[in-house]
Amino acid sequence: MQSEIIFTHEPIVIPPAVLPSREIGACVEFHGIVRELEHGQPLAGLDYEAHEPMARRLLDRHFTALSAAHPCAAVLFIHRLGWVPVGEASLFIRVLAAHRGEALRFLSEAVERLKADVPIWKRAAQ
Repeated sequence: MQSEIIFTHEPIVIPPAVLPSREIGACVEFHGIVRELEHGQPLAGLDYEAHEPMARRLLDRHFTALSAAHPCAAVLFIHRLGWVPVGEASLFIRVLAAHRGEALRFLSEAVERLKADVPIWKRAAQ
């Protein structure tokens, strides 16, 4: 499985999908957008920080395990760091797989694992 992990302080620019083989039948994407309410409180945006080396190691480990359970050909992970205003994406994940079920399960579990233990933190700002 190909995986690419990108952390950026710039707005997320989504590259076009490049299919690594003709066996790809599913391209599933997730955009995590900053909402204007956090825990019921209005805010102007979120400030993100990460322990990048540890985050990369954990994401690699998670993606490898997920690919064994839900085979996929490629995953692209982009997370924004620093200030992200309301309405902009803080996270983008693309999964390419032969079948939609595998891609959807991989993506869903990847987001759950990200939130559970990957060292990326956010701070609300009003």
